[in-house]
Amino acid sequence: MKNALANRCNWNALDVQARARVLERPAVAANPDTLADVRKIIADVRANGDSALRALTKKLDGVEPDGFRVSEAEIREARATLTDEQVEALRTAIANVTAYHETQDDAPVSMETAAGVVCERIVRPVQAVGLYVPAGTAPLPSTAIMLAVPAGLAGCPVRIMCTPPRPDGKADPAVLVAASECGISEIYKLGGAQAVAAMAYGTESVPKADKIFGPGNAWVTAAKTEVAADPAGAALDMPAGPTEVLVIADSNADPRAVALDLLSQAEHGTDSQVVLVTTSEALADATDSEIAAALPGLPRRAIMEQSLQHSRVIFVEDIDAAVTVANEYAPEHLIMQVDNARDWLEQVKNAGSVFLGAWTPESVGDYCSGTNHVLPTYGYARTYSGLSVYDFQKRMSVQELTEDGLRGLQPTVSTLARLEGLDAHARAVEVRVESLDAANKKAAGS
Repeated sequence: MKNALANRCNWNALDVQARARVLERPAVAANPDTLADVRKIIADVRANGDSALRALTKKLDGVEPDGFRVSEAEIREARATLTDEQVEALRTAIANVTAYHETQDDAPVSMETAAGVVCERIVRPVQAVGLYVPAGTAPLPSTAIMLAVPAGLAGCPVRIMCTPPRPDGKADPAVLVAASECGISEIYKLGGAQAVAAMAYGTESVPKADKIFGPGNAWVTAAKTEVAADPAGAALDMPAGPTEVLVIADSNADPRAVALDLLSQAEHGTDSQVVLVTTSEALADATDSEIAAALPGLPRRAIMEQSLQHSRVIFVEDIDAAVTVANEYAPEHLIMQVDNARDWLEQVKNAGSVFLGAWTPESVGDYCSGTNHVLPTYGYARTYSGLSVYDFQKRMSVQELTEDGLRGLQPTVSTLARLEGLDAHARAVEVRVESLDAANKKAAGS
């Protein structure tokens, strides 16, 4: 397949506007009626609960469920369908993800900012979280792990998971086993916008969640955005878009490895984007040839070929320029197949997750290196971080003043409050100081 990687350009020859166009993502594919339909689904589930879920599951998934919650018997049956090797792989991934996320210790803080003025920060888990695990063109037990592990470490008291039913009415066995191994006991066979609505508002069967996590298609993404805008709904984890990878490769990179790194992201979906930034035209040509050689043997070839239509190859003069391109693009995944890759890490400012060196494919982060694969996409890596334990927690501030502490801050509060025209703020402090003065005066007189 000639020129599998489309849209080649020389970065140094482009002006500012042309560079911006080169780094544009493909438009998110969604029917114009998607949002209207999602709003109808949310309203239906909110008004009619389980009956709406049954009707929607029959209509959209072709399944007539007897019940939504996965039973212990179903989990045992699911485990029996997996080989020992598959179960062990899931457990290895869980162990590594747990080990990495256990380091995310948000310790409480207590300090005296002034004499008699103690300020604290305390941490509390989000009380109820909803975890969504897609199962569209490919079931994702790895996502079950990435969501369930930090939720458990954060100590969220209520952790529920929704995943779409298969045509036989059952949930994907690997997803069930992964969730069970992570301690998730409430799993529901629900997918799409109706699953998001059920978790956001609760039904007779599905508990209400305060925050919803996990990737999904355009319907799921639209539903998460809608319920997050409603104070009565549920917050979302992060903005989402199609998955993407940017590979920086020098002339010493292995073109076969580069090709497979690009294809591993292209196979996620037709709107996925892959970008190669390189100092070597020979490396780009060799990578193209390796892609052509690999594609015929890959089951998701049709998806990858569509995704590759909006791929990019950007030629730069040196690795310094390549990192500049990466920072402007702010990729979900940044792979650095260059000599002495770690030496360039300090210059990386915008990326969801970074993969350093020839022996670090993006696939390890997707499954079992330990880092989380739920990452900001579509340029949101400029301002958002990958999923962590912190996303399942809240930090509350606490302050406690002594009499002397309040007396010491009173002039500052009174001045600033009146500067803003908020006299009641000032008086709330002053009446307390006046009471202290009166009590002290009375005690002195007695």
